[in-house]
Amino acid sequence: MQVDLELDATPVTGLPRFQQAAAQSRKLRRLAYGLGAVAASGWVLAFFVGLFVPQSLWLPLLVNQSAALLVLVAGLQSAWWVTQWRARVMHPPASQSTVVEEGAAAEGWYERLLERLSQQSRHLLGHIGAPTLWLGGWALLVLLGIEQVWNLTLPAAALGLSASIGTALALLLAFALLVLERQLAQEPPAQWPEAAALAQLTRMVIITLLIGALFLLFASESAVWPVRVAVLSAVLPTLVAGELLLRALLSVFSPRREQLEPTLLARSFIADMLRWPPQPWLALQHEMHNRFGIDLRQIWAFSYMRRALLPVLAVVALSGWLLTGVHEISLQGRGIYERFGKPEQVFGPGLHVGLPWPLGRVLSVENGVVHELATSVGDKPVAMQSDSAEGPAPLTANRLWDASHVNDKSQVIASRRGAQQGLQIVNMDVRFVYRIGLNDEAALAATYNSADVPTLIRSTASRILVHDFASRTLDGLLGDDRAGLAEEIGRAVQNDLNTLNSGVEILATVVEAIHPPAGAANAYHSVQAAQIGAQALIARERGAAAQASNEAQLQASTARDRATANAREINAAAQAADLKFSAEQKAFACAGQAFVLEQYLSQLSQGLSKARLLVLDHRLGGSAHAPTIDLRTFTLPADPSPPRTTAQPGATH
Repeated sequence: MQVDLELDATPVTGLPRFQQAAAQSRKLRRLAYGLGAVAASGWVLAFFVGLFVPQSLWLPLLVNQSAALLVLVAGLQSAWWVTQWRARVMHPPASQSTVVEEGAAAEGWYERLLERLSQQSRHLLGHIGAPTLWLGGWALLVLLGIEQVWNLTLPAAALGLSASIGTALALLLAFALLVLERQLAQEPPAQWPEAAALAQLTRMVIITLLIGALFLLFASESAVWPVRVAVLSAVLPTLVAGELLLRALLSVFSPRREQLEPTLLARSFIADMLRWPPQPWLALQHEMHNRFGIDLRQIWAFSYMRRALLPVLAVVALSGWLLTGVHEISLQGRGIYERFGKPEQVFGPGLHVGLPWPLGRVLSVENGVVHELATSVGDKPVAMQSDSAEGPAPLTANRLWDASHVNDKSQVIASRRGAQQGLQIVNMDVRFVYRIGLNDEAALAATYNSADVPTLIRSTASRILVHDFASRTLDGLLGDDRAGLAEEIGRAVQNDLNTLNSGVEILATVVEAIHPPAGAANAYHSVQAAQIGAQALIARERGAAAQASNEAQLQASTARDRATANAREINAAAQAADLKFSAEQKAFACAGQAFVLEQYLSQLSQGLSKARLLVLDHRLGGSAHAPTIDLRTFTLPADPSPPRTTAQPGATH
C-alpha cells in the first residue's frame, strides 16, 4: 500500500521498507554500475566486431545479451528511484534559505531568458519525472540496438576456442545472476516490495545467457539452427523492453505527486510469466487488481465462463470433428470417397456427407481438366510474362533453329547417303494434350495406379519416340512421314497408357517442330557466312581487274591517239614544205635573180623587223674625212630619252 505523506498521519519510521531504504539504495546502485559496465563492454566489443567482421556470429549474440543486461539495469535504476524517495523521507535534508542578491533585479534580458527556460524545464521534468525519462531511454536504446543486428540469414560457422571461452563466461555470469535472483526472491515483500519484480527481470537475463551458451556449444559449420537460436534470443529482451517503453509512455499521463510514495515503474507482465508452472491468468488477474482495482473473481460472468469452458470446448470440438464428414466438390473436380481406407464411391460436384476424419476422407480428382504436356522440359523453364502487341515478340515465341528451346528433345534417326548408312540427330518438340478419363474407373485408376501422371506420360512418350524415330530418316520426317507421325505417336502412347491402366486419355498429339540441332544450324550459318565472304572477295577482285584493264586500255588509246596526231602534223608540215619548195622552184625558174633578191630582202626584213637600225651613208660629210661614230652609251640625268649615237669628226668606222 502506498504511503501519502499529506493524508497519512502514521509515521513511516516503523515500516521495514523505509528502514532498509538507504541500504537497498546503495546495493541497487552498485549492482546497476557493475551490470551496466558489463553491458557497455559487450556493446563496445560488438561494435568492433561489426566494424571488422559484419557477418560475424558474435555480433547478434553480444548485442542480445548486452540488451538483456541493460533491461535489468533499467529495472535496477527504477527501483533505485523508489528507494531514494523512501530514504529522503526517512532522513529529510536540512532546509536551506535562498539568498537573493540586491542586484538581481538589474540582470539583463539574456539572464532572465535563461532563468525562464530553466524554470520551464524543471517544471516539465517535475511533471514527467526523471524515472520515466530514464526508463523510456533505456528501453528505446535496447530496441534500436536489437533492430540493428536482427538478421536471420547469417551463415553457419565454427567459432573454435572462442566459443568455449564465451560459453564459460556466459555460464559464470548466469550463475552470478542466479545467486542474485535467489536473494531477491527470498526478500519479504514488506521489507522490499520491488525485489520480486527485479527477480523476474533477472530470470529473463539468465534465460538469454543460457540460450547464448547453448548456441556457443553447438555452433558448427554444418549446423544452421544454433545461429537462428542466437538471433531469436533477442525476442525475450525485445518484448520486455517494448513493455517497459509502453509503461513509460503511459505513466506520462498519470498524475505525479511528490508527497505520494512512488511505485516501481519497471514491472513486466512478460517477465512475470517466467515461472514454473506458468500462471498467465493469475498474473493478469493480479495486474488488473493492482493497476485498476478490478477483481475478476467477483464477476459472475467470468466465474460462469470458467465453469462452462470445458463443456463448451468439448461441444465445439465434437461439432468440428463431425463437420469434417461434410465435403464440398467443385465444378471442375471429383472426389473419391474412402471409408476406412477403402474406396467406396466417386463423388461428383456438390455437397456430400460421409464419415468424419479419419474414418472417412475424400481424395480430389480432376473432372475434364485438359492439360498440355511437352516430352522434354528444361531445368530452368522460361517464366511466362505478358507482352504488348506493339512490343517485341516474347522469348517463348522463338522458333528459329539457331536457338535451343526449352521443350526440344534430341533424337537419333537413320541416315543414308549414297551407298553409306549412318546416324543423324534432330531436335523435335512434341506435345500431348490429355485429361483424366471422365468415367469413374478412369478416376480410380489415375488416383491409385500412378503416383505422377505427367511423369508417366513423359517417360512413356520418350520410349515410344526413341523406338519410332530409330526407323525413320530425315528426308522422311521432313516429307511424307510427317503427316501421319503425330497420329502414330499418339496411338502408340495411348495403347501403352491403357496397358498400364493409368486412366489417362490422350486427346491430341501435336508435333510443333522437327529441325536439326541448334549447333548444326549455327555451323550451317558459319558455312553460309564463309560462302558469302568468298563470293564478295571474288567480286571485289573481279572489279579490281576490270578497273586495271580499263585503265590500261585508256592509256594505250591515249598514246595511240597522241602518236597519230603527231604523225599527221609531221606529214602536213612535210607536205607544206614540199609545196613551198615546188612553188619557189617554179618562181626561180620564171624570175631568176629577181626572185632571189626578193627572197633575200624578205628574209632580211623578217630578221630586222624587231631590230633598231642606224643607216649610214658614206656620202655624208662631203669632206675627206669619214664620219665618226660614237658607240658609247650613256643617259643624261634629266633626259630620259634613249641614248643617241652621234658622229664625231675624225672617228673611225
